[in-house]
Amino acid sequence: MNPEVTILYDTIRWEEKALLEAGKKKDINIQMVDCKNLSLDLDKSPMEYGAVIQRCVSYYRNLHSTAALEGLGVNVINCLNTGIFAGNKLFTHMLLKKNGVPTPNATVSFSKDAALQTLDKQGYPKVIKPTVGSWGRLISKLNDRDSAEGIIESREKMYPIYQVHYLEEFVKRPPRDIRAIMVGDKIVAAIYRTSGDGAWKTNMALGGTATQCKVTEEMEEMCIKAKNAVQGQIVGVDLMESDERGLVVHEVNNTTEYKNTVRVCDVDIPSLMLDYAIQSNK
Repeated sequence: MNPEVTILYDTIRWEEKALLEAGKKKDINIQMVDCKNLSLDLDKSPMEYGAVIQRCVSYYRNLHSTAALEGLGVNVINCLNTGIFAGNKLFTHMLLKKNGVPTPNATVSFSKDAALQTLDKQGYPKVIKPTVGSWGRLISKLNDRDSAEGIIESREKMYPIYQVHYLEEFVKRPPRDIRAIMVGDKIVAAIYRTSGDGAWKTNMALGGTATQCKVTEEMEEMCIKAKNAVQGQIVGVDLMESDERGLVVHEVNNTTEYKNTVRVCDVDIPSLMLDYAIQSNK
């Protein structure tokens, strides 16, 4: 019996287990494929996959496996363009701006000296982010010239992607942000992620706490635009409540984590994802 849905992963997290369990409850034929064991003949028709839900944590496995499967005619959620666009903060920022979605102000510099000149001109604080990355890693708040020089100097010795210096305004806001989970054109649930112990980062991996967030019409309209900007289908949209500008979108997540959203909001997100995937394959 051919699978209706394939879960493509490289790390088994709560989310992947939840998708498998939801499939069992709904009597959906789920195939679990570890991308680390996957080999694809790029010149032959592939085995049956049904709709593929892409869940690889590795940015590079994610992109390349999606490209290969799509090239062989397989329906992958999210598509290659979403992986490329949402996987890079600079690409996301430009597409959000183009599609009329409010974002934090940002600049990009291509050398240490150019970055420091920009900071001297615009002032502090600023947030420096790798254009590719997740879980709040290598994101730093630059409070003054000394801290900026040290942090940027260290990045100049890293892999070339970290030598692209993406500088974002430090948004004045409550000590929290919003994670909205979108399945198609609907926010199925949203949470506030509140900083832990006075920290400014809200990532759950760094000690943030989650509470339910009421979805407003403004939020949903903004998230639909953000999702469409990166050609997404099932995504997480991260927003901040700027004191000056209201809601702004600072990230769109291609393989979004939703464990805490399910826990706090009591919404069966895995089942909604599976239903969407099956419908998309008809």
